[in-house]
Amino acid sequence: MPPTAPSLDLALDVVSLTAAVCDIESVSGDEGPLADAVEAALAALPHLEVIRDGNTVVARTALGRSERVVIAGHLDTVPLTRHTPNLPTRREGDQLVGRGTVDMKGGVAVMLKLAAALPAPNRDVTFCFYDCEEVDSERNGLRRVAENRPDLLVADFAVLMEPTDGTVEGGCKGTLRAEVRTHGVASHSARPWMGHNAIHDAGEILARLVSYAARVVDVEGLTYREALQAVLITGGTAANVIPDACTVTVNYRYAPDRSEDEAVAHVREVFSGFELEITDNAGGARPGLDRPAARAFVDALGVPVQAKEGWTDVARFAGLGVPAVNFGPGNPLLAHMDDERAPVAQYVAAEEAMLRWLQG
Repeated sequence: MPPTAPSLDLALDVVSLTAAVCDIESVSGDEGPLADAVEAALAALPHLEVIRDGNTVVARTALGRSERVVIAGHLDTVPLTRHTPNLPTRREGDQLVGRGTVDMKGGVAVMLKLAAALPAPNRDVTFCFYDCEEVDSERNGLRRVAENRPDLLVADFAVLMEPTDGTVEGGCKGTLRAEVRTHGVASHSARPWMGHNAIHDAGEILARLVSYAARVVDVEGLTYREALQAVLITGGTAANVIPDACTVTVNYRYAPDRSEDEAVAHVREVFSGFELEITDNAGGARPGLDRPAARAFVDALGVPVQAKEGWTDVARFAGLGVPAVNFGPGNPLLAHMDDERAPVAQYVAAEEAMLRWLQG
């Protein structure tokens, strides 16, 4: 007999449901079984319209409310750690341990509980469970929906239930990746005067990074700390050859007061005189906390608000003109770790906070 397809019981408490969602393995690209389970669970709720796009599942109310919000979360995780098994999940005291307990199946479980518990929320709600967030942007399910069915993401406000340790994180920084190159002349390492060492020339690139003073920027009342760092360096062909080429890959995390073009111009200025190629650039998102819908969310939750120092898919919502914040259970510093874990109380608190907002 074929194995039984996994299923999700939305009557479970949010902690047990988080464990059940985590235990359906869904490494990026293999979200099918979890997407099937989510779709089946939501299709059983008569107050929701359910739409499937690949391994992304969208479910929404149609109550004619004056305001619509999107609540989004990704279904995928980074790969499991084989030498330290982190599935199935397990309880250790007040912690739930296992892949996805932080990033971000607790948020997915909260979304499922909200979908089941609120047939008539005070706002129309679109729930978006999407695939391939942890891999290249071209595969991102939220990006695909934004391109193919932008009508599904039309809203006054969005909440991305990424782990934030129970706080609200406004906006996000942009991220730019560039390759800074030097060129030399190959020769035998016993006769270096016959050539020119490209790796040695990269010392000036590194010196500029060491002396670089990163901005600390206030944007709409939130403080963002920029960063410009070398993250990769490659060069050389053999241990007895003077290298004729070297590439230093740098990553610039920039505050959302800068556009993508302004970020490029800044990096080119920092490395003036060097050959430079921009290989990736994703703009950030301003907090948007001055919008009425965002203000109502923050007021209803009553939790601290701070800047998002990384990049998240709130930037995709910003690109659609939808203000968005990050809010979810789990400490993001523990995401992707072998012993990924979160306090079970955070799942409960996140569910209660979202219910206050959507029922108040």
